[in-house]
Amino acid sequence: MQTYFLDIWIVESGKGTMSNVGDEISAPNAGWNFGGNVPKTFDSHVRRSVPLYKEGHDLTCRISDYFMGQSSQLYDLGTSTGELLNQLAKRHQSPDQKFVGIDRENGMLELARKKCGDDSRIRLELAEMSELELEKSDMIVSYYTIQFIRPAFRQRVISQIYESLNWGGAFLLFEKVRGPDARFQDILTGIYNDYKLEQGFSSEEVIAKARSLKGVLEPFSTQGNYDLLERAGFKDYMTVMKYLCFEGILAIK
Repeated sequence: MQTYFLDIWIVESGKGTMSNVGDEISAPNAGWNFGGNVPKTFDSHVRRSVPLYKEGHDLTCRISDYFMGQSSQLYDLGTSTGELLNQLAKRHQSPDQKFVGIDRENGMLELARKKCGDDSRIRLELAEMSELELEKSDMIVSYYTIQFIRPAFRQRVISQIYESLNWGGAFLLFEKVRGPDARFQDILTGIYNDYKLEQGFSSEEVIAKARSLKGVLEPFSTQGNYDLLERAGFKDYMTVMKYLCFEGILAIK
């Protein structure tokens, strides 16, 4: 059954009211997830939703040059459709290198398998981020993934990332971040909403997406993420990319 409410297109189902958040994706209030119909249009949706999304991929590839040796292993946590993992594998052509993509959604991994083709160096695994068992590696990438892990488990994940890295290895963390106080947060939210409208999302879709992410996307502040890294054992880290509430942090063990 289809109805309208407050000018937001919604679909009634057994799981509750679903709202259109753009790119043919529907999500319930406080119930966003990456399954269902999300994988099909995820790449286009996230490129319109996250400023400098492509540029962050390019930066990740360039940074990887400093850490990927001839027999290095790299993890991409929350690999989604495998777009970034595929770019990294194409950039580094040593036959002894290994690239591992981990995601919790089968639908995402199905698309990743198609995208990554028959590169035998790439391994894709279905797993929850809070239950990771990582082998030793020289680089771990988390591209807007940790923010979706419940805060109660977040430190455990970051600590395991630190322990699994070889000495001198890198953890590249991209996250949406909160402002340091309410005034800055208001500025960030306002400008980001303007950005999404300029990308072609309707005001109804922007509101519906924000409603769907309640309790699901829980970003920390920049300092909060720095604190996670420090408690895990990282001493050397810096912000390498920043646009409003979107930030990339490079940490080296």
